[in-house]
Amino acid sequence: MDDTTCTPPDRPAGAEVIDFDAALLDARPADQKMELIAEASIVAAAFAPKGRAQEIERLARRLENGLRDLEMGRARAKLLAAALRQVARDAAA
Repeated sequence: MDDTTCTPPDRPAGAEVIDFDAALLDARPADQKMELIAEASIVAAAFAPKGRAQEIERLARRLENGLRDLEMGRARAKLLAAALRQVARDAAA
C-alpha cells in the first residue's frame, strides 16, 4: 500500500480509501507535479498570507468550485486545487 491509500479500521476488509488529490498529482510527470506544488505555494502565500491550512483549503475549494479566471480551464483548476490541498496538508504538519 502506498501513501495515497489507507484502510481505516471501520472499513470492510479489502476496501480502500484513496486520496484523490494525491493520486491526481502523482499521475502527472514529476516536473509538472513540482511546478503545480510551486504554483500552489505562490498562490497560498499571496492569498493566505498567514499560511494556515484552513485558509489554503478554502482557496482550493473556491478554485475548484468555479472561482477561476477565464484563462484557467476546469481541469487546470482541479490540478491546482489538488496542489493547494497538498500545500495545506504540509502547512498543518
